[in-house]
Amino acid sequence: MDRVRVKVFATLRRYVPELGIGEAMEVEVSPDTSLEGLLSHLGVPHQEVRVVYVNNICRDLNYRLVDGDQVGIFPAVGGG
Repeated sequence: MDRVRVKVFATLRRYVPELGIGEAMEVEVSPDTSLEGLLSHLGVPHQEVRVVYVNNICRDLNYRLVDGDQVGIFPAVGGG
């Protein structure tokens, strides 16, 4: 199993309520898990996700995670 550190931001935090603001959690994933697979594992609907960063680089949902990756998951943000 690989371990990745995940932060979930803004409205997406409702899917991981045990996390405090700015906290990261360690998640075990199978080798070669995609970001889409990670979202499914966390119960975060991929259609609510706008941007995912892995190690500070924006990645698409097909990106394959490797041990030690740091992931930030963000929703679309509105305002005006």
